[in-house]
Amino acid sequence: MRAILYVIVCVSLWGLIPVVSKTGQIDLDNHQFLFWSSLISFLAYLPFFLFKRKSYGFIDFTKMVALGFLGTYLYYIFLYYGYSHAKGLEVLVLQYSWPLFIILLSVILLKEKLNLRRWISAFLGFLAVILIISHGNFKNIYLQSFKVDLIVIIAAIVFALFSVLSKNVSYDPYTLLTVYFLTATVFSFASMLIFSKFSFPTSRTLLPILINGIFVNGYSYLFWILALRFSEASFIAPFVFLTPVFSTIYLVLFFGERLSPIYGLSLSLIIISGLINQKR
Repeated sequence: MRAILYVIVCVSLWGLIPVVSKTGQIDLDNHQFLFWSSLISFLAYLPFFLFKRKSYGFIDFTKMVALGFLGTYLYYIFLYYGYSHAKGLEVLVLQYSWPLFIILLSVILLKEKLNLRRWISAFLGFLAVILIISHGNFKNIYLQSFKVDLIVIIAAIVFALFSVLSKNVSYDPYTLLTVYFLTATVFSFASMLIFSKFSFPTSRTLLPILINGIFVNGYSYLFWILALRFSEASFIAPFVFLTPVFSTIYLVLFFGERLSPIYGLSLSLIIISGLINQKR
């Protein structure tokens, strides 16, 4: 029961990503929003890092930085761009195509077998992506919409690559997350100066940044760790697919977005695809 409580809190926080992404970029772009959010997340984890004081070598920290670049910088810089330039539900469905790409990358990089269950899962995920890009009609693919959708799909591929490469990583989670968010802070600061400009949060973006930095990208991971400690991973993992459900509810409540039949069907296919792939 305790594990279920922890995981529900975790996924309900992860479900806020579309909300904080859209509201946090009212006066900031994706580089600026990611910098301030990552900085807050880094400061939130720093006390745990200092308290744990785990000792790792240069090669270990290099691996952590490389993974952090993929999972907490590159993924979010593309994802935040998508949420600031397209409808939240459209981005949400494409965002959760990452289980599809995990299957494909696992076959390529980890030489895992693509059995019938995974073929079905991959097909359903691919079908959902095609439906959302075409909006159910291939004549409706507009250049601007397709460009944003493609960036979000790249974000999903990046996160899938991050997940596959993280499979055999067993570092202390507090150290790992501290390094991840420090990496995201440094790289987003650099990209902010190169592709944008330095800008302080405004009164309208400060709250979303704090919520995102402390809870959504911050302490939510602690709830995930606690959930895994109180139950088996195979029991907890399927709960992740409640995240897009929470996100959909939030987008409808906060922004009044309309859940069209195509969005609903595509979202259902993504969730079913993930659940099929989780089943053993």
